[in-house]
Amino acid sequence: MARAMRQLDFDLRREKRGGNRKGAGRKPARPGRSIVHARRPDVTRHQPVHVSLRVCKEVGRLRRRAAYAAVRAAIAVCIGRPDFRIVQSSIQGNHIHLLVEADDKRALTRGVRAFMISAARRLNRAVGRQGPVFERYHMTVVRTPRQARHALAYVINNWRRHREHLAGPKQRRAPVDPYSSGPRFDGWRQPPARLDLPAGYKPLPVLQARSWLLTVGWRKHHPLIDVREVPGPAP
Repeated sequence: MARAMRQLDFDLRREKRGGNRKGAGRKPARPGRSIVHARRPDVTRHQPVHVSLRVCKEVGRLRRRAAYAAVRAAIAVCIGRPDFRIVQSSIQGNHIHLLVEADDKRALTRGVRAFMISAARRLNRAVGRQGPVFERYHMTVVRTPRQARHALAYVINNWRRHREHLAGPKQRRAPVDPYSSGPRFDGWRQPPARLDLPAGYKPLPVLQARSWLLTVGWRKHHPLIDVREVPGPAP
């Protein structure tokens, strides 16, 4: 009996998991697919924020009538928020640029999330699909007059950076991107006399900026924006 009940010995060292050993830990993502989840910077009402949102490829091209209407309606939904304002915007082929003001980081997060939820629902409905629409968004806090001017030019003239102004005869005739808030922008160096907008066109809704950087600061220290200006790299 004693021999039958003899305790079995296990070499626990062979059963060890994790720890400081070769190959332990979470494996890295595939090249080109990793995203650095850094802590987002603090935000105040005095500092605008440039937000970029990229859509999944299944959503299709955004520079078309149905997608424009979906994004326009989503921007309109955010107009009533007292602590979050979309002051400039543009729609590119596979991403959206927003220049926003928010009272703090929490207001920014909630405002961007509200826009994303509303836009995703409408874009999915427009293309007849279900599923995620946006990837994780990127944000840059604007802290100086130079950054403010660059962010404005980058958002409203982004179509020239992506050569969307050469996409067809209508785009070549338009001095300002109809898929942006450019038609309502009052900081052009030489305001175009004629915008050549399509019949029934409804511009993207915007709210008046309140921060010093977007109202006085950039105009005081830097020149107005030329309609033919091609923005540099993202701020």
